[in-house]
Amino acid sequence: MTDKKIQIKLKAVRQNAGLSLSQAAELTGVSKAMLHQIERGDSSPTIATLWKLAKGFHLPLTAFIEDLIQATDTFTPAKIDPIRFQESIEFHTIFPFDPVFGSETFLITLKPGQTHTSHSHDIGVVEDIFVTSGEMDVLQNGEWTRYRCGDGLRFSADQPHGYRNLTNEQVQFHNTLHYPRTTLFDPIDK
Repeated sequence: MTDKKIQIKLKAVRQNAGLSLSQAAELTGVSKAMLHQIERGDSSPTIATLWKLAKGFHLPLTAFIEDLIQATDTFTPAKIDPIRFQESIEFHTIFPFDPVFGSETFLITLKPGQTHTSHSHDIGVVEDIFVTSGEMDVLQNGEWTRYRCGDGLRFSADQPHGYRNLTNEQVQFHNTLHYPRTTLFDPIDK
């Protein structure tokens, strides 16, 4: 994953929506200067900034980081470099956004002692978490709850939430985001 790919998709998404930088800044809460820097390649977006873009444009996260036309039915993480954000989570895209199912799935890695908090996603977004190795805590409704390998949960992600690893071992979990049919990706148009 290269930052250039993110930048290209940001500009393409903005232009496809017919928005100026000023309009996109107002829509997403990301400053016009930062949007311009990201599009020019002078700055790399954080995961928090990407979520602001996704929420503001009412799009899935992979709209900015994946070629949605090349969705596959198989996943081989060893062949794909993970997406890493400085001081934040690392993830592989298992399945990019699919407008038929209205979802996208990631394999997320938390290092020992790592915590990741997330602002609320777009209205109606639901997350599924399935712990594939280790044990972790999930923040929802202001409380942390422990989940172990083999545990899963589903929750409304249109509120602040988070993940943390208080152990000395790496944790991995599948994270599936389900988007309401009100997103700009309409399966009828595809």
